[in-house]
Amino acid sequence: MSDLGYGFYPTHPGEVVKDELEERSISQRKFADSLEMDYSVLNEILNARRPITTTTALMFEAALDIPADSLLKMQMKYNMHTAMEDNSLHEKLKNIRRIAAVF
Repeated sequence: MSDLGYGFYPTHPGEVVKDELEERSISQRKFADSLEMDYSVLNEILNARRPITTTTALMFEAALDIPADSLLKMQMKYNMHTAMEDNSLHEKLKNIRRIAAVF
């Protein structure tokens, strides 16, 4: 169980939304305005500097027909992958597994 197998590179759901906007030739500013969202918040999501929330996933689903649950699963996997890259967490989990083996 030490390797959760999330692949080499995690995909942030913002990247998927960003690609979709580019494919449809929709500007980020126009999209943010249509969602009544601050442009800076949208830009941070699309550039993987801010996580997608349930609310934003539902808004993206309504606007772009990308399933909200898929975006949220992608965010969860992104979070898991980036957490596993944290060496201090990795060591803590290793110690927990060692202690739990005694039980």
